[in-house]
Amino acid sequence: MEKNKQINRIETMENHLDRLTAAVKSLEGALEEYAAAQASFTALNEYLGSEQWNKDFNDSNEGRLPADLKCGVLSEDGIWDVLTDCQRLEEEMRHWGEHRE
Repeated sequence: MEKNKQINRIETMENHLDRLTAAVKSLEGALEEYAAAQASFTALNEYLGSEQWNKDFNDSNEGRLPADLKCGVLSEDGIWDVLTDCQRLEEEMRHWGEHRE
């Protein structure tokens, strides 16, 4: 009976190890991708509300751009939402770090 408990414990801990290892690898990849995208954060942050953005926005509204042009970037909310999500996620990561110490 004691041997079964030991085997179950080892199998349970092995499952924890596998799950955490996979999560760490996934998070490492996501953080590398996020770090590589920081130039995009800066570019979008500078573009939103700039003279260029306003011109592009007005030209889009007045039909001076191709109808099939993907221009979600002119929806204010699209940029604002992703920038806000970035800030929220960075705050969550700081919060996780504080609780681990």
